[in-house]
Amino acid sequence: MEFEWNAIARDIALDVEKAILPLFGTRKAGEVIGENASGDTTDYVDRVSEDIVLSRLEPLGVNVISEEIGTIDRGSDYTVLVDPVDGSYNFTAGIPVFAFSFAVFRGDKPVYGAIYEFLPKNFYEAIPGEGAFLNGRRIHVRKPERGKEALSFYTRGRYTGIIQRVKRVRVLGAIAVELSYLARGSLDGVIDVRNYVRPTDIAAGVLIARESGAIVTDERGGDLEVHLSATDRTNLIAVNDEYLLKIILEELENEP
Repeated sequence: MEFEWNAIARDIALDVEKAILPLFGTRKAGEVIGENASGDTTDYVDRVSEDIVLSRLEPLGVNVISEEIGTIDRGSDYTVLVDPVDGSYNFTAGIPVFAFSFAVFRGDKPVYGAIYEFLPKNFYEAIPGEGAFLNGRRIHVRKPERGKEALSFYTRGRYTGIIQRVKRVRVLGAIAVELSYLARGSLDGVIDVRNYVRPTDIAAGVLIARESGAIVTDERGGDLEVHLSATDRTNLIAVNDEYLLKIILEELENEP
């Protein structure tokens, strides 16, 4: 069976939006109600949003990998990796940077990715070989300007030499959003070297970034492979050109 993933992703995102926006910035949203598949805490907003996603995907009979519940294997050719609210800490704290992340694989190959940034109502999507789009308009990474690079950089105190080699460093707290910003030309790179991000966090963003012209690798410069897992953790480098990748890899290699 073939599916209209664009319509499915958009409809689910809007259902989630309707349910959670009244909780934005409230104490209730951040109430801890359990533990997810990776052993992290599950907040109330995570559970509310995931329940909506699961109820909408169940009739399709597809496999689902979600941050809270883990893996649901229904024996389908299709697997949906979803993070209903990437940036849930931002959401509970009243910081308007969070998004719905939705990626579809057939077997182990990506076939569709979408990220819906709730408050600006920006809908990013990509199909392998067809490009990346924002609200239906084709997007590309921006042309690099030497000495003016702006990165999102997540670290636990390591590889800080990177900071000295670019102009600006930002951390927005929602890597799906940041990968989308790279894809549309608002950032030059997104780096996370905490061995922390999971496939549900990055699956859609990696596809959108790559289809916009970004280079996405692991910490050694090899092609980043997104596994169909709720618990794997990885490092990520996503940049708009080879020069920036080179200086980042130099810093990673030079630190003991």
